[in-house]
Amino acid sequence: MKFTIGEAKARLSKIIEKALIGEEVIITRGDKPLVKLVAVWQGESRRKPGSGKGQLLEMADDFDASVEDFKEYQ
Repeated sequence: MKFTIGEAKARLSKIIEKALIGEEVIITRGDKPLVKLVAVWQGESRRKPGSGKGQLLEMADDFDASVEDFKEYQ
């Protein structure tokens, strides 16, 4: 995600949350990237259930099919 300095000032809390869940956050001046915001805190995950909803573009038709190599273990 990219934010201008002005946007970053206005939405700092939200931008920090994005960095904490592992998203790449770039702060720009105009079109020029200046800063990459990276989480330092490595504590418990800040991801929320359902936060990836709609991000899966395509799933294989045989996604839940048995794998031949594991037939003997089933």
